[in-house]
Amino acid sequence: MDTQHSEKNILVINCGSSSLKYEVFKMPQRESLGKGLVERIGDCSGFLAQTSPRGEIRIEQPISDHAVAMGLVAKALVDEESGILGSLTEIQGVGHRVVHGGEKFASSVAINDDVMEALQENVELAPLHNPANIIGIEEVTRLLPHIGQVGVFDTAFHQTMPPAAYLYGLPREFYDKYRIRRYGFHGTSHRFVAGRALHLMKRVAENTNLITCHLGNGASVTAIESGRSIDTSMGFTPLEGVMMGTRSGDVDPSILGFLEDRGYSSKDLQSILNKKSGLLGLSGVSNDLRDVEKAAQEGNAHAEEALEVFAHKVRKYIGAYAAELVKVDGLIFTGGIGQWGAKMRARICRRLEHMGIVMDYNLNGHMGGSEGIVSHNYSRTTILVVPTNEELQIAMDAYDILFPGSRGDCQRRKNDAHL
Repeated sequence: MDTQHSEKNILVINCGSSSLKYEVFKMPQRESLGKGLVERIGDCSGFLAQTSPRGEIRIEQPISDHAVAMGLVAKALVDEESGILGSLTEIQGVGHRVVHGGEKFASSVAINDDVMEALQENVELAPLHNPANIIGIEEVTRLLPHIGQVGVFDTAFHQTMPPAAYLYGLPREFYDKYRIRRYGFHGTSHRFVAGRALHLMKRVAENTNLITCHLGNGASVTAIESGRSIDTSMGFTPLEGVMMGTRSGDVDPSILGFLEDRGYSSKDLQSILNKKSGLLGLSGVSNDLRDVEKAAQEGNAHAEEALEVFAHKVRKYIGAYAAELVKVDGLIFTGGIGQWGAKMRARICRRLEHMGIVMDYNLNGHMGGSEGIVSHNYSRTTILVVPTNEELQIAMDAYDILFPGSRGDCQRRKNDAHL
């Protein structure tokens, strides 16, 4: 088929609780035409920053809500001097990152009234994010009423987990009545880097088991068996699992009752666990790994302990998932810490040699944040650094769903599995 006739511009929208990221891709070339970010939504000091080959745009003004933010995005996209596009009519499809799809979505889907109803039903599971995601979809519908939209869910990739992985040891009625279970997050990132790793390893999903470590201010580890997520560290919320930048990760639940008896309210504890714990809480320095590593080098014992705890928690999940997978063909590091934190990757891998996970520490140090393999040739498990690109994965999903005949469906899906 003539590639020129199948070219489509896909706008990717990622609405956070107080931010909005966006990027335009030319598909199927997977070429980024430009991207932008709106920050401090709901604040009097909000701003939009956009970059593209045509130039940069920065707008500073109060941004009361996501609807106002979407209006600014629409103007910036078609700015006469530095816009990404000449007209909004050049957008042929839109892909949205949606945090929580609950149990209803095991894959990305075209958005319709039924999907919007399901998103509303899942607001109670993601009260900070799903409302923003919904507003983003509604604003695009208002601005581009005839353009198809696709929802790509953070939770969807993990819907292949078996009950043994997603059920908690709580009374059954809590699952039956409230759907309290492990959902997992970062699914779009785990799926993207797994596909890219298969390409680098020259393997296919069907006979490959992977452990993917998305490590950043938010962090999660996922076990992938033959292309399917079978377990992941984040749970009912993104708080469970490994220690993160400001989140505690796993703690003994009885600690909460102990602290409540000493005057801490439920609201206090939620704030402490989500915003004042993790690297920040243990080190007393920062939630940024670079700051904590610098403090540790200068002799700060608390910072050194925080680094060791972070590595220890990730290593525990790697070990647990290695036991569950039986064989591990690839261990992938991604996310801000996973990609750029070479010293942290080394800390994590130093006690995994007995499992056949053997890092080439010199190669790892030289690799920095570049994509590639950092294990020894004789390592049974290939260790890889793979930069994530959730926006590209969303654009790929939107293109596949909205234009299924553009590139020959079967061959495209086969290729996309390898990215």
